[in-house]
Amino acid sequence: MTTVAGPGIGERDIAAFRLLHTQVGDAIEVAVRGKRSVVDLVLVAMFAGGHVLLEDVPGTGKTTLARAVAGALGGLSRRVQFTPDLLPSDVTGTSVYDPRSGQVNFRPGPVFANVVLADEINRAAAKTQSALLEVMEERTVTVDGVAHAVPDPFLVVATQNPIDLDGTYRLPEAQLDRFMVRTSIGYPEADFELDVLRPGSTAGRVGQVPTVTSPPVVAQYGRLLSTLHVAEPILRYVSELGTATREEPRLRLGASTRGLRALVRCVQVYAAAQGRHYVVPGDVQKLVEPVLAHRLVLTREALLAGVTTGEVVAEVAERVPVPRPQDQ
Repeated sequence: MTTVAGPGIGERDIAAFRLLHTQVGDAIEVAVRGKRSVVDLVLVAMFAGGHVLLEDVPGTGKTTLARAVAGALGGLSRRVQFTPDLLPSDVTGTSVYDPRSGQVNFRPGPVFANVVLADEINRAAAKTQSALLEVMEERTVTVDGVAHAVPDPFLVVATQNPIDLDGTYRLPEAQLDRFMVRTSIGYPEADFELDVLRPGSTAGRVGQVPTVTSPPVVAQYGRLLSTLHVAEPILRYVSELGTATREEPRLRLGASTRGLRALVRCVQVYAAAQGRHYVVPGDVQKLVEPVLAHRLVLTREALLAGVTTGEVVAEVAERVPVPRPQDQ
Protein backbone atom coordinates (compact mmCIF):
# COMPACT_ATOMS: atom_id res chain seq x y z
CA MET A 1 0.00 0.00 0.00
CA THR A 2 1.24 3.49 -0.85
CA THR A 3 2.16 5.66 2.12
CA VAL A 4 0.66 9.08 1.69
CA ALA A 5 3.36 11.72 1.96
CA GLY A 6 1.28 14.72 1.10
CA PRO A 7 -2.08 15.59 -0.48
CA GLY A 8 -2.29 13.43 -3.60
CA ILE A 9 1.31 12.18 -3.59
CA GLY A 10 2.77 9.04 -2.02
CA GLU A 11 6.16 7.53 -1.23
CA ARG A 12 5.98 5.28 -4.28
CA ASP A 13 5.26 8.29 -6.46
CA ILE A 14 8.37 10.03 -5.10
CA ALA A 15 10.53 6.95 -5.67
CA ALA A 16 9.20 6.51 -9.21
CA PHE A 17 9.79 10.17 -10.03
CA ARG A 18 13.32 10.10 -8.66
CA LEU A 19 14.08 7.12 -10.89
CA LEU A 20 12.52 8.82 -13.91
CA HIS A 21 14.41 12.05 -13.24
CA THR A 22 17.69 10.10 -13.11
CA GLN A 23 16.87 8.19 -16.30
CA VAL A 24 16.05 11.36 -18.23
CA GLY A 25 19.22 13.05 -16.97
CA ASP A 26 21.33 10.03 -17.94
CA ALA A 27 19.78 9.99 -21.42
CA ILE A 28 20.54 13.67 -21.97
CA GLU A 29 24.13 13.16 -20.84
CA VAL A 30 24.67 10.88 -23.82
CA ALA A 31 24.87 14.08 -25.89
CA VAL A 32 25.64 16.71 -23.23
CA ARG A 33 28.69 15.72 -21.21
CA GLY A 34 29.85 17.02 -17.86
CA LYS A 35 26.96 19.40 -17.25
CA ARG A 36 24.68 17.37 -15.01
CA SER A 37 23.87 20.29 -12.71
CA VAL A 38 22.62 22.33 -15.70
CA VAL A 39 20.69 19.34 -17.06
CA ASP A 40 19.02 18.79 -13.68
CA LEU A 41 18.09 22.47 -13.48
CA VAL A 42 16.43 22.33 -16.92
CA LEU A 43 14.53 19.21 -15.87
CA VAL A 44 13.36 20.95 -12.69
CA ALA A 45 11.93 23.75 -14.82
CA MET A 46 10.31 21.27 -17.22
CA PHE A 47 8.56 19.27 -14.51
CA ALA A 48 7.58 22.52 -12.75
CA GLY A 49 5.89 23.74 -15.92
CA GLY A 50 8.29 26.62 -16.56
CA HIS A 51 10.72 27.80 -19.21
CA VAL A 52 14.49 28.24 -19.36
CA LEU A 53 16.72 31.07 -20.56
CA LEU A 54 20.26 30.02 -21.47
CA GLU A 55 22.78 32.84 -21.64
CA ASP A 56 26.08 31.67 -23.04
CA VAL A 57 28.64 32.15 -25.77
CA PRO A 58 28.28 30.21 -29.04
CA GLY A 59 29.45 26.63 -29.22
CA THR A 60 28.79 25.57 -25.63
CA GLY A 61 25.92 23.19 -26.41
CA LYS A 62 22.77 25.26 -25.91
CA THR A 63 21.03 23.83 -28.99
CA THR A 64 22.28 20.33 -28.23
CA LEU A 65 20.85 20.51 -24.72
CA ALA A 66 17.39 21.57 -25.90
CA ARG A 67 17.28 18.88 -28.58
CA ALA A 68 18.55 16.24 -26.17
CA VAL A 69 15.75 17.09 -23.72
CA ALA A 70 13.22 16.62 -26.53
CA GLY A 71 14.86 13.35 -27.53
CA ALA A 72 14.71 11.92 -24.01
CA LEU A 73 11.14 13.16 -23.64
CA GLY A 74 10.03 11.54 -26.88
CA GLY A 75 7.93 14.55 -27.75
CA LEU A 76 7.81 16.94 -30.66
CA SER A 77 10.57 19.55 -30.81
CA ARG A 78 10.94 22.64 -32.96
CA ARG A 79 13.71 25.17 -33.42
CA VAL A 80 13.13 28.83 -34.29
CA GLN A 81 16.07 30.98 -35.32
CA PHE A 82 15.13 34.48 -34.21
CA THR A 83 16.12 37.24 -36.62
CA PRO A 84 15.15 40.92 -36.93
CA ASP A 85 12.71 40.18 -39.80
CA LEU A 86 10.91 37.33 -38.00
CA LEU A 87 7.18 38.04 -37.66
CA PRO A 88 4.93 36.98 -34.77
CA SER A 89 2.93 34.76 -37.13
CA ASP A 90 6.16 32.94 -38.05
CA VAL A 91 6.28 31.79 -34.43
CA THR A 92 2.65 31.28 -33.43
CA GLY A 93 1.02 30.39 -36.74
CA THR A 94 -1.55 32.07 -38.93
CA SER A 95 -4.86 31.60 -40.74
CA VAL A 96 -4.56 30.42 -44.34
CA TYR A 97 -7.29 30.46 -46.98
CA ASP A 98 -7.84 27.14 -48.74
CA PRO A 99 -9.18 27.87 -52.25
CA ARG A 100 -10.31 24.26 -52.73
CA SER A 101 -12.61 24.18 -49.73
CA GLY A 102 -13.26 27.90 -49.53
CA GLN A 103 -12.43 27.82 -45.83
CA VAL A 104 -9.89 29.63 -43.70
CA ASN A 105 -7.83 27.14 -41.68
CA PHE A 106 -5.33 27.70 -38.91
CA ARG A 107 -1.78 26.65 -39.73
CA PRO A 108 0.11 26.05 -36.46
CA GLY A 109 3.51 27.65 -36.00
CA PRO A 110 6.59 26.07 -34.44
CA VAL A 111 5.42 26.83 -30.89
CA PHE A 112 3.08 23.87 -31.16
CA ALA A 113 5.65 21.43 -29.81
CA ASN A 114 6.64 19.97 -26.47
CA VAL A 115 10.11 21.52 -26.56
CA VAL A 116 10.69 24.76 -28.45
CA LEU A 117 14.21 26.09 -28.93
CA ALA A 118 14.07 29.87 -29.38
CA ASP A 119 17.60 30.46 -30.64
CA GLU A 120 19.03 33.94 -30.04
CA ILE A 121 15.71 35.33 -28.88
CA ASN A 122 17.21 38.80 -28.39
CA ARG A 123 17.79 39.17 -32.15
CA ALA A 124 14.06 39.45 -32.89
CA ALA A 125 12.01 42.62 -32.67
CA ALA A 126 9.99 43.30 -29.54
CA LYS A 127 6.63 42.33 -31.09
CA THR A 128 7.97 38.89 -32.05
CA GLN A 129 9.50 38.37 -28.62
CA SER A 130 6.18 39.31 -27.06
CA ALA A 131 4.30 36.81 -29.23
CA LEU A 132 6.44 33.97 -27.91
CA LEU A 133 6.39 35.18 -24.32
CA GLU A 134 2.60 35.48 -24.40
CA VAL A 135 2.30 31.84 -25.47
CA MET A 136 4.73 30.87 -22.71
CA GLU A 137 2.44 32.44 -20.13
CA GLU A 138 -1.00 31.69 -21.55
CA ARG A 139 -0.14 28.37 -23.25
CA THR A 140 -2.59 29.20 -26.01
CA VAL A 141 -2.44 30.98 -29.35
CA THR A 142 -5.47 33.09 -30.23
CA VAL A 143 -6.03 33.70 -33.93
CA ASP A 144 -9.25 35.25 -35.31
CA GLY A 145 -10.87 34.91 -31.90
CA VAL A 146 -10.18 31.17 -31.62
CA ALA A 147 -7.83 29.86 -28.93
CA HIS A 148 -5.50 27.02 -29.85
CA ALA A 149 -3.80 25.22 -26.96
CA VAL A 150 -0.14 24.23 -27.22
CA PRO A 151 0.89 20.68 -26.22
CA ASP A 152 1.37 19.63 -22.62
CA PRO A 153 4.13 19.61 -21.43
CA PHE A 154 5.35 22.80 -23.10
CA LEU A 155 8.95 23.85 -22.51
CA VAL A 156 10.63 26.83 -24.16
CA VAL A 157 14.40 26.88 -24.04
CA ALA A 158 15.47 30.34 -25.19
CA THR A 159 19.08 31.27 -25.81
CA GLN A 160 20.89 34.55 -26.09
CA ASN A 161 24.53 35.46 -26.57
CA PRO A 162 25.62 37.93 -23.86
CA ILE A 163 28.78 38.88 -25.78
CA ASP A 164 27.68 39.82 -29.32
CA LEU A 165 25.06 42.52 -28.81
CA ASP A 166 25.14 44.09 -32.29
CA GLY A 167 21.68 44.04 -33.87
CA THR A 168 19.93 42.74 -30.77
CA TYR A 169 16.83 43.79 -28.86
CA ARG A 170 17.21 43.52 -25.08
CA LEU A 171 14.55 41.52 -23.29
CA PRO A 172 12.61 43.85 -20.95
CA GLU A 173 12.49 42.96 -17.26
CA ALA A 174 8.78 42.16 -17.45
CA GLN A 175 9.49 39.58 -20.14
CA LEU A 176 12.49 38.10 -18.36
CA ASP A 177 10.08 37.43 -15.49
CA ARG A 178 8.30 34.89 -17.72
CA PHE A 179 11.31 32.56 -17.58
CA MET A 180 11.28 30.29 -14.58
CA VAL A 181 15.03 29.70 -14.65
CA ARG A 182 18.06 31.43 -16.13
CA THR A 183 21.37 29.63 -16.32
CA SER A 184 24.41 29.08 -18.51
CA ILE A 185 26.18 25.92 -19.66
CA GLY A 186 29.75 27.18 -19.76
CA TYR A 187 32.80 25.38 -21.05
CA PRO A 188 33.31 21.76 -19.97
CA GLU A 189 36.04 20.71 -17.59
CA ALA A 190 39.23 19.39 -19.17
CA ASP A 191 38.40 15.68 -18.84
CA PHE A 192 34.93 16.10 -20.30
CA GLU A 193 36.22 18.32 -23.10
CA LEU A 194 38.68 15.58 -24.04
CA ASP A 195 35.76 13.15 -24.15
CA VAL A 196 33.88 15.53 -26.46
CA LEU A 197 36.91 15.88 -28.75
CA ARG A 198 37.63 12.14 -28.89
CA PRO A 199 36.69 10.57 -32.29
CA GLY A 200 33.63 8.35 -32.03
CA SER A 201 32.22 10.14 -28.98
CA THR A 202 28.44 10.45 -28.79
CA ALA A 203 28.79 13.98 -27.39
CA GLY A 204 26.68 16.34 -29.46
CA ARG A 205 24.93 13.49 -31.27
CA VAL A 206 21.33 14.12 -30.37
CA GLY A 207 20.18 11.18 -32.47
CA GLN A 208 21.90 8.87 -29.99
CA VAL A 209 19.79 10.11 -27.06
CA PRO A 210 17.41 7.32 -26.01
CA THR A 211 13.74 8.08 -25.41
CA VAL A 212 13.03 7.15 -21.78
CA THR A 213 9.62 8.72 -21.13
CA SER A 214 6.69 10.38 -22.90
CA PRO A 215 4.94 13.77 -22.79
CA PRO A 216 1.84 12.44 -20.98
CA VAL A 217 4.02 10.96 -18.21
CA VAL A 218 5.93 14.22 -17.78
CA ALA A 219 2.67 16.19 -17.68
CA GLN A 220 1.20 13.78 -15.12
CA TYR A 221 4.20 14.09 -12.82
CA GLY A 222 4.14 17.87 -13.19
CA ARG A 223 0.58 17.99 -11.90
CA LEU A 224 1.32 15.48 -9.13
CA LEU A 225 4.42 17.28 -7.85
CA SER A 226 2.50 20.53 -7.52
CA THR A 227 0.82 18.91 -4.50
CA LEU A 228 4.10 18.08 -2.72
CA HIS A 229 4.09 19.38 0.84
CA VAL A 230 5.74 22.72 1.57
CA ALA A 231 5.71 23.61 5.27
CA GLU A 232 4.47 27.02 6.38
CA PRO A 233 7.92 28.11 7.69
CA ILE A 234 9.43 27.35 4.26
CA LEU A 235 6.78 29.45 2.57
CA ARG A 236 7.45 32.23 5.05
CA TYR A 237 11.18 31.90 4.33
CA VAL A 238 10.56 32.30 0.59
CA SER A 239 8.38 35.34 1.28
CA GLU A 240 11.07 36.90 3.48
CA LEU A 241 13.67 36.37 0.75
CA GLY A 242 11.40 38.24 -1.65
CA THR A 243 10.84 41.05 0.83
CA ALA A 244 14.60 41.34 1.41
CA THR A 245 15.22 41.82 -2.32
CA ARG A 246 12.59 44.56 -2.46
CA GLU A 247 14.25 46.36 0.44
CA GLU A 248 17.78 45.89 -0.92
CA PRO A 249 19.28 49.38 -1.65
CA ARG A 250 21.28 48.07 -4.62
CA LEU A 251 18.12 46.97 -6.40
CA ARG A 252 15.51 49.18 -7.99
CA LEU A 253 13.30 46.16 -8.69
CA GLY A 254 13.01 43.21 -6.32
CA ALA A 255 11.54 39.76 -6.76
CA SER A 256 7.97 39.59 -8.02
CA THR A 257 5.27 37.41 -6.52
CA ARG A 258 5.35 35.38 -9.73
CA GLY A 259 9.05 34.80 -9.13
CA LEU A 260 8.42 33.57 -5.58
CA ARG A 261 5.68 31.24 -6.82
CA ALA A 262 8.13 29.89 -9.39
CA LEU A 263 10.68 29.28 -6.64
CA VAL A 264 8.14 27.26 -4.65
CA ARG A 265 7.25 25.15 -7.71
CA CYS A 266 10.93 24.51 -8.43
CA VAL A 267 11.78 23.42 -4.90
CA GLN A 268 8.85 21.00 -4.94
CA VAL A 269 10.30 19.26 -7.99
CA TYR A 270 13.86 19.45 -6.69
CA ALA A 271 12.90 17.89 -3.36
CA ALA A 272 11.15 15.01 -5.12
CA ALA A 273 14.20 14.50 -7.36
CA GLN A 274 16.22 14.06 -4.16
CA GLY A 275 13.76 11.41 -2.99
CA ARG A 276 11.95 13.57 -0.40
CA HIS A 277 8.25 14.27 -0.03
CA TYR A 278 8.94 17.57 1.73
CA VAL A 279 11.00 20.70 1.11
CA VAL A 280 13.93 21.77 3.27
CA PRO A 281 15.60 25.22 3.42
CA GLY A 282 18.60 23.87 1.51
CA ASP A 283 16.35 23.32 -1.53
CA VAL A 284 15.42 26.99 -1.50
CA GLN A 285 19.05 28.07 -1.11
CA LYS A 286 20.07 25.81 -4.00
CA LEU A 287 17.57 27.30 -6.44
CA VAL A 288 17.09 30.89 -5.30
CA GLU A 289 19.79 32.31 -7.59
CA PRO A 290 18.79 30.69 -10.93
CA VAL A 291 15.10 31.36 -10.25
CA LEU A 292 15.25 34.93 -8.93
CA ALA A 293 18.46 36.65 -10.11
CA HIS A 294 17.28 37.41 -13.67
CA ARG A 295 14.09 39.02 -12.34
CA LEU A 296 15.96 41.68 -10.36
CA VAL A 297 17.12 45.08 -11.63
CA LEU A 298 20.20 46.79 -10.22
CA THR A 299 20.45 50.49 -9.53
CA ARG A 300 22.72 52.51 -11.78
CA GLU A 301 25.25 52.87 -8.97
CA ALA A 302 25.39 49.10 -8.45
CA LEU A 303 25.85 48.54 -12.17
CA LEU A 304 28.75 50.97 -12.29
CA ALA A 305 30.29 49.25 -9.29
CA GLY A 306 30.25 45.94 -11.16
CA VAL A 307 27.73 44.24 -8.90
CA THR A 308 25.68 41.38 -10.34
CA THR A 309 22.17 40.31 -9.37
CA GLY A 310 23.51 36.84 -8.61
CA GLU A 311 25.83 38.30 -5.99
CA VAL A 312 22.99 40.28 -4.45
CA VAL A 313 20.76 37.20 -4.25
CA ALA A 314 23.56 35.20 -2.61
CA GLU A 315 24.11 37.90 0.00
CA VAL A 316 20.39 38.20 0.68
CA ALA A 317 20.11 34.41 1.12
CA GLU A 318 22.94 34.52 3.69
CA ARG A 319 21.32 37.40 5.55
CA VAL A 320 17.74 36.12 5.85
CA PRO A 321 17.33 33.75 8.84
CA VAL A 322 16.86 30.12 7.83
CA PRO A 323 13.93 28.21 9.43
CA ARG A 324 15.04 25.86 12.18
CA PRO A 325 13.96 22.20 12.15
CA GLN A 326 11.63 22.70 15.12
CA ASP A 327 9.85 25.44 13.15
CA GLN A 328 8.94 23.14 10.27
